[in-house]
Amino acid sequence: MPQRQSGFTLIEIAIVLVIVGLLLGGILKGQELINSARVKNLATDFRNIPLFVYGYQDKFRALPGDDSAAAAHVGGNITPPITGGNGNGVIEGNWNSTTAANESVLFWQHVRLAGLAPGVTTIPATLPGDYMPTNASGGIIGIQSGTTSTTTTPIKGTDGKAIGGAYVICSTGILGKFVKQLDTQMDDGNTAAGSMMAAPTTTYTQGITATATTAIDDATSYTVCMGV
Repeated sequence: MPQRQSGFTLIEIAIVLVIVGLLLGGILKGQELINSARVKNLATDFRNIPLFVYGYQDKFRALPGDDSAAAAHVGGNITPPITGGNGNGVIEGNWNSTTAANESVLFWQHVRLAGLAPGVTTIPATLPGDYMPTNASGGIIGIQSGTTSTTTTPIKGTDGKAIGGAYVICSTGILGKFVKQLDTQMDDGNTAAGSMMAAPTTTYTQGITATATTAIDDATSYTVCMGV
């Protein structure tokens, strides 16, 4: 009796390869959609915060965080009583301050009590806690007034100049692969110049020099700042 040779035919192998290709394509497409959604959420943070500023100014003719009449404007019967700023037209304090009295910290209390943003309205004894807002990557978000000082600016370009803008918004813990997409989407694609810049989160200090796009590592966490 002749023996029959076992195995797959070319047609069967081709069908399997097509199925595997479709599965891999679906997985890659799904990951791409997830990444796009992450970048969209990160970009929304940068776009929403200026709206908080303008909405508060439109309603109370004052700058949130700096509002010296915040207790009358949004305070109500809160205990402890809400703290106001000094009313000099500047959001004082670093964007990532852990000092409760700094206007960059008070900013979030003022806009939340005004109904412009969600979140905790009582400043905890130890910051950031659950008080500071977080981005889609779990990093904190903050704002401060812009400055030409290269030491007090949140970040400076490779040209040595402070990031521009009346206000500077910073967001931490963003992977490099998202940083590059964010900068391309919202600025000029150069992470060391323009209105959006980035520097490694692990070595971040006020006035740090931004990292060039070509040096951005996809798997490294960055702090991204944008001037508005």
